[in-house]
Amino acid sequence: MEFVKLGRTGLDVSRLCLGCMSYGVPDRGPHPWSLPEDESRPFFRRAFDAGITFFDTANVYSDGTSEEFLGRAIKDLGHRDDLVIATKVYNRMRPGPYGAGLSRKAILAEIDNSLRRLGTDYVDLYQIHRWDYGTPIEETLEALDAVVRAGKVRYLGASSMHAWQFAKALALQEQNGWARFVSMQNQVNLIYREEEREMLPLCADQGVGVIPWSPLARGRVTRPWDENTYRTETDEVMKALYTKTAEADRQVVERISAVAAARGVPMAQVALAWVLQKPEITAPIIGATKAGHLDDAIAALALKLEPAEIAALEEPYVPHTVAGFK
Repeated sequence: MEFVKLGRTGLDVSRLCLGCMSYGVPDRGPHPWSLPEDESRPFFRRAFDAGITFFDTANVYSDGTSEEFLGRAIKDLGHRDDLVIATKVYNRMRPGPYGAGLSRKAILAEIDNSLRRLGTDYVDLYQIHRWDYGTPIEETLEALDAVVRAGKVRYLGASSMHAWQFAKALALQEQNGWARFVSMQNQVNLIYREEEREMLPLCADQGVGVIPWSPLARGRVTRPWDENTYRTETDEVMKALYTKTAEADRQVVERISAVAAARGVPMAQVALAWVLQKPEITAPIIGATKAGHLDDAIAALALKLEPAEIAALEEPYVPHTVAGFK
C-alpha cells in the first residue's frame, strides 16, 4: 500500500480510503443495499490487512449504525492510533431545529454523538457534509475550531460545495486563525468531471487534499451500461445523479470497457486508475460489498494508463449539470 500526505499536513493516509456507507443496518436510513454487521466485518479486516488505514463514514449513514459498525471493527483491529478515522456532520439525525445543520449547537452535540458511536475519544478528520445555507459560515467555522482545540478532532475537512464557497471558508479560517480545512471530499469520476473546472485547481493551489466520493460513480462505470444490480435499482441518489446524462455517460462506459478489454482487466480497475492518476487526487473513497471490489481497488494502484488511453476515456465526456450539492 502506498501512503501520501493529506494535503499540506503531516498526516499520512493510505492511497485508498474505505468508504463505510456500505455498512449499516439496511432498514435504517436510505441505503437498503448496505451490509449488516456480520457481513461487514470481513471487509474491515481485508482492507486493514491490505494496508488500508483510512476509513470514512458519516453520522447520517444508516442512522448512525455505520459509525457503530466501524467503531466495533476498530476495537477488533486493535490499532486505533495507526488508523485515520473520518466522519461527517450536517444531515438530519433527529427531529427539531438542532437535529441537522452546522450551527454551533448542532456541531457540539453531533461530535459527541459520533465519538460515542465510534467508541473513540477523537476523530482524525471531521468533515462538513454539505454547506449549510441556514447558518452563518463564521459560526460553523468557529465551532469547528472549538472541537479541534478541545482535542476531539485532529483535522478538518469539507465535502461537496461550490468552489467560491470553499474559497470563502478557507479565507475566513486564515483571517481568524481558526483551524483550516485540509481536505475536500467531492465527486470525481469518469462520468462526472465538473470538479475539474474550479474545485480541483483551487485545492491544488491551496494545498488541500482531495478524497473523492463515488470514484466509480456508484458502480456505473464498472459494468456494461445495461447490466443492473440491486443497488442500481434501489439507490435513489444514483438515479438522481446520472439519469439525465445517461446517453453521454453510456459512451464513456463503452470506452472504459474497450480499454479494459485491451488490457485484460476489469472495468473497475481502469476507471479507478484514471482517478488515481489525476495529480490533485490524494485517496479515492472506495466502496466494497463484494470481495472482488477490494481486490480491484488494490490492483488499480499498480495500473498505469497510457496518455492515449486517458485521452480515449475522456474524449466522449460532455458538460454535466452540477450535481451532488445545491
